[in-house]
Amino acid sequence: MSAPHLPQGLSDVADLYDAILCDVWGVIHNGRESFPAACEALARFQRERGPVVLISNSPRPADDVVAQLRTLGVPDAAYSGFVTSGDATRQELIARAPGPAWAIGPARDASLYAGTGVQFAETPEDAVFMSCTGLFDDEIETPDDFRTRLEVCAARNLVMICANPDKIVQRGDKMIYCAGALADMYVAMGGGVVMAGKPFPAIYDLARAEADRLAARAVPKSRILAIGDGMPTDVAGANAQGLPLLFIASGIHTADTLDASGAIEPERLAALFAREDARADYAMADLAW
Repeated sequence: MSAPHLPQGLSDVADLYDAILCDVWGVIHNGRESFPAACEALARFQRERGPVVLISNSPRPADDVVAQLRTLGVPDAAYSGFVTSGDATRQELIARAPGPAWAIGPARDASLYAGTGVQFAETPEDAVFMSCTGLFDDEIETPDDFRTRLEVCAARNLVMICANPDKIVQRGDKMIYCAGALADMYVAMGGGVVMAGKPFPAIYDLARAEADRLAARAVPKSRILAIGDGMPTDVAGANAQGLPLLFIASGIHTADTLDASGAIEPERLAALFAREDARADYAMADLAW
């Protein structure tokens, strides 16, 4: 398997593509601030080439996340479409309404449930399924804080609907756990998990349909560039979908790919992809034009 090419910027390969499906956290912001060069690269692609659809594992519907992007300084001009794991997950929730569900996650994710008809159980013992958007307080909790309650759910054979397959993300200079880490723990207990976000097909079906709508035509997969930083989500999803991929090395895999100056070390990058049995067409330390 050949190592990714190392373009100087998105402009080196932009002419090969008519649309972009771009990850959000780790590529255009870090949870505390936006990355201006990345945002400008996407805005310029839109001006010169075609639509940019953001594809995020946020457990909230896209409309609810746009306001957050604006507060982080991500300009509207950086994208023209947006789909989230929350969008893809809502159909799973509707199919299981009214539940009740035992919901794990912070209050800020409540918009996921609006209009689904799902009712809520106070405890795992009273639920017929689980819905997980994340930890209750990801600043201080870890998956081990949920072990006992998840064991109760596993004993009752409750299915977990996981609205965010991400396991960790970088918030500023800190790594925090996401819903995917709880899903991994639950699977290890023998529990059943359903996910619709990256790397699973449902979110890519939504994203490609949005790209086609914005382009006013069906865009071939070979002309859609996926951009992301996560091996188990962005890379695995793009590979499964047969999409060309630009890997951003400065996200959650920084320690595996970059030297002390922040530049890609090609040998370490190649070793990471070989170890994961994955592929990328291109790699950059940070997204820029």
